[in-house]
Amino acid sequence: MGLGEAKGRGLTVKPSVIVFDVNETLSDMSPLAGNFVEVGAPAFLAKLWFAAVLRDGFALTASGDSGSFADIGSEALRGLFTGMELNRDIEPAVQHIMDGLAGLRLHPDVAEGIRGLQAAGYRLATLSNGSTKVAEKLLTDAGIRDKFELLLSVEDASAWKPGKVSYEYAASACGAATEEMLLVAAHPWDIHGASRAGLATAWLNRTGARYPDYFQAPEHTVSRLPELVPALGG
Repeated sequence: MGLGEAKGRGLTVKPSVIVFDVNETLSDMSPLAGNFVEVGAPAFLAKLWFAAVLRDGFALTASGDSGSFADIGSEALRGLFTGMELNRDIEPAVQHIMDGLAGLRLHPDVAEGIRGLQAAGYRLATLSNGSTKVAEKLLTDAGIRDKFELLLSVEDASAWKPGKVSYEYAASACGAATEEMLLVAAHPWDIHGASRAGLATAWLNRTGARYPDYFQAPEHTVSRLPELVPALGG
């Protein structure tokens, strides 16, 4: 099956609201590797750091606690940088990495896809494990902020995705039933969580990766966001 073809459980209700993950789904996080290099750390730490932030955010949610992306991200950096020979003190280095999040840009396929989905009549929103301020700047800088009805963060849900509560919070904020919503994400864990919460899902697989068999399959898989418009039937 081609990357742009629909697959999975099959939709029973055409979604009226499309909710987007932000980090890596809309934003290209690869430039953060340069921020690590600029403080004297190896570039590969960027992916290791992001994975650690997600791990610890998930762990807090699973244990009934919560924490902000900024707090967890900063503390994870302190742990990674301790004992490392950087070109500056740890706190300025941490700040340089965190500031880099605000300078990220969209993946090249995003703006076209967002405009197409909004023109097709779908209500659009974001739901991020990070801050709405990051999403606000990202979309504003790209000139597509006006295409989104709501920018949401799990910080207001007290549970990180893929916790069920986070998706239910988004449904409540949008005034829609979960069955009327579709989540678009680059992360299989996010697809699985949204599916278990009752949302339809679309996996944005830009790299041609294999989808894990142990997660609930998405209804749609696309390699570029503009492919989602015809996949949903216009």
